[in-house]
Amino acid sequence: MSKLVLDPAVFRADAVPADARMVNEAIIKALRNMPGLWDIPLPKIRRARLENKGTFPLPPESPRARVETIPGPRGPVPVRILMPDGAPKGVYLHFHGGGWTLGSARENDMLTDRIATRCGLAVVSVDYALAPENPYPAGPDDCEAAALWLVKEGPARFGTSRFAIGGESAGGTLSAVTLMRLRDRHGISPFSAANLVAGCYDLRLTPSVRNWGDVPLVLNTTDVKRFVDFYMSGGGSVEDVDVSPLLGRLEGLPPALFTVGTKDPLLDDTLFMANAWMAAGNAAELAVYPGGCHVFISFPGSLTDRALERIDAFLNTF
Repeated sequence: MSKLVLDPAVFRADAVPADARMVNEAIIKALRNMPGLWDIPLPKIRRARLENKGTFPLPPESPRARVETIPGPRGPVPVRILMPDGAPKGVYLHFHGGGWTLGSARENDMLTDRIATRCGLAVVSVDYALAPENPYPAGPDDCEAAALWLVKEGPARFGTSRFAIGGESAGGTLSAVTLMRLRDRHGISPFSAANLVAGCYDLRLTPSVRNWGDVPLVLNTTDVKRFVDFYMSGGGSVEDVDVSPLLGRLEGLPPALFTVGTKDPLLDDTLFMANAWMAAGNAAELAVYPGGCHVFISFPGSLTDRALERIDAFLNTF
């Protein structure tokens, strides 16, 4: 059953929990006191994040995690695999965020370890190729290859063909694109659930992105524009449904949980995509959290606790 009815009260200022306000204020203050994101070479930013010298703390490394490689269209693709305590009940294919430019599977150990632990799923988190060194379509090509690898190898490797897919921010975009590629290029729909957190589904930029301005609450308008420019630096068009999945045909996709906060520049992307998903005949749930910043589930607080519990429930029942 789809659950897209929203109470307008979630958008009111007095609906924002006090701890969410404190988190947002701390993020804005920290980012305003840091060198501008675009003043630092991208390789240096990536290295700093993995050395726990980035803007936000690196989560503890999961003892469950091990790194392997799978075949990809341009060479081996690293994947970070986390196993649950017992036999996996299913497999969660995960794509990290970072504007197709930053981020890594390692930086998501807090979220992926939780899914392995709480949901009993094996997690395969993909270190897909990053722009601008490897612009579109390199990233989605790697994600497609990982999905096809899972379909082929998953039953023997993990003892199950129960598969879910998902990711945060750019990872949400890549999840939707991967589902559409498997349907259209390969005639298969092997995933039974999609966990989509604060994705960017229209790279032409939705109103909430265009109107956000320069407030550095994790992400702002300039950041999104720069990420899109880097991602598309090898050619292609933001009008292409393989780039902006909101513009594509969405029929035949799995039930999805869409999660977003009201203080996220990508708010409209989730609101629009969730409704388009349902209008295409797919089951969809929409969870909007008052005061949540971009991918707020990466930060501590009552909103995060609520959102992660709902994600757990969704992934425990697909």
